Amino acid sequence: MKYCVHCGTKLVPRELKNEGIIPYCETCQEFRFPIFSVAVSVEVQSPDRKKILLIKQYGKDRYILVAGYINKGENAEHTVAREVKEEIGLDVEDICFQKSEYFAPSNTLMLNFSCVAKSEDLSGRARDEVDYCRWFSREEASRNIYPGSLAERFLNRFLRMTE
Repeated sequence: MKYCVHCGTKLVPRELKNEGIIPYCETCQEFRFPIFSVAVSVEVQSPDRKKILLIKQYGKDRYILVAGYINKGENAEHTVAREVKEEIGLDVEDICFQKSEYFAPSNTLMLNFSCVAKSEDLSGRARDEVDYCRWFSREEASRNIYPGSLAERFLNRFLRMTE
């Protein structure tokens, strides 16, 4: 962050006790901590926990995890349930936090969760948001997730942790 989000003044580095060097607005006379988006990504498991749901989205021919941004005033667990319902039409339970990682390309803190779908029925998916989705065995999901992606790192960690 180079400019104050309130007044637009160029920020200067200044030391804040116990925090280190933090951008400071001399006009507002306040420190300005980093601002970034927060989103969730989700390993959606089938009711028997033997399959993982992967999606294709935005015209791209690659499988990824269900994901979405957290709305103002919303907690992360609610976002998981809302995004899976909006994009796939499934209700979920057993929502469990897995890991977080900062994703620099979109300035987003990604919170990874797993959950269990109450059904395998994919007929309710939102076709304007998700181009294609399907259930994969755990091994197939690992082989088909977009290589080198954050989704791949999250999925493969989840699979290792739940073997």
